[in-house]
Amino acid sequence: MKSERLLSLDVLRGITIVGMILVNNPGTWESIYVPLRHAEWNGLTPTDLVFPFFMFIMGVSMSFALSRFDHHFSRSFITKLVRRTVILFLLGLFLSWFSLVCAGVEQPFSHIRILGVLQRLALAYFFGSLLIVGVRRPANLAWISGIILAGYSILLALGHGFELSEQNIIAVTDRTLFGEAHLYREWLPNGGRIFFDPEGLLSTLPCIAQVIIGYFCGNILRDKTEIHHRLLQISILGIALLFAGWLLSYGCPLNKKVWSPTFVLVTCGFASLFLVFLTWLIDIRKKQKWGYPFHVFGTNPLFIYIVAGVLATLLEVITVGESSLQEKIYTFIWSVLPDAHLASLIYGLLFIGFNYLIVWVLYKKQIFIKI
Repeated sequence: MKSERLLSLDVLRGITIVGMILVNNPGTWESIYVPLRHAEWNGLTPTDLVFPFFMFIMGVSMSFALSRFDHHFSRSFITKLVRRTVILFLLGLFLSWFSLVCAGVEQPFSHIRILGVLQRLALAYFFGSLLIVGVRRPANLAWISGIILAGYSILLALGHGFELSEQNIIAVTDRTLFGEAHLYREWLPNGGRIFFDPEGLLSTLPCIAQVIIGYFCGNILRDKTEIHHRLLQISILGIALLFAGWLLSYGCPLNKKVWSPTFVLVTCGFASLFLVFLTWLIDIRKKQKWGYPFHVFGTNPLFIYIVAGVLATLLEVITVGESSLQEKIYTFIWSVLPDAHLASLIYGLLFIGFNYLIVWVLYKKQIFIKI
């Protein structure tokens, strides 16, 4: 059952990576279908599920990975933990640096964005692993997760945490620690921009709880009891998280950009139920052929995420005439399909297809790039 469970997890990871690439690479940001947009502030769209799903999946994967160390501190565990954390963080910095260099920014290190997607994954992985191995007892881990979410709620409530402004405690913390030159500039509804990083340092705290929840689900999957019983347990947990998140959202809004505690609960609920569905479909019903492309993506997720980021940057800076290569391709699609939204979507799907060819070659050669 271990390999079959991991097949389900690879497919879920692949679906998430495909979602990440799709929402990050439209033909034009001016024409995007509503489900492929992030919520402007409070609220939840399908696109807002992508990143937290990957955070949850990382927690599930950690249950399998840490079992190799018997969930104990050791020199090999610490070495791997530090190495993976540093490499992940540096890769995130590289993507920021590469985009600045390609854009012709002078002294790119003076403007490099310190935080980002991979940096958040690195920090959540590091602190989540330390807590899981250090605490070990599931009951205590559950309490710690609750304390993290409750404490973060208080910080948001006292620090203008639900305001899209530079007075937001998340923005204040990042601005104090890193300086404005190293922060992302968030768009305001009126078209203006402020220094506010949606992957801020303070808002990484609830991500640790998200990883731990994923770890719990991974532990249930690894249990020796009957598979239907395990899926029922995860389903009950997922439904409870969903209801708790939606009910509490009346006082603590769902908000991805501050990664609100209710956002953690709701997205973990959706992710756990989706994991149950895929496990039932792939492992029990043996309906596996449809998931092959996603399985291919899911076996080299970090590699293809970085490749997609580099390719997207190159398409934006390589010019053909007076337009970038990306604009040329999108304009051609738009000339064939005179619907801007559809053309923008087709461009994203073609971009996914090109990345699939790259990762498929690695898959066929059984090359799996890990850190």
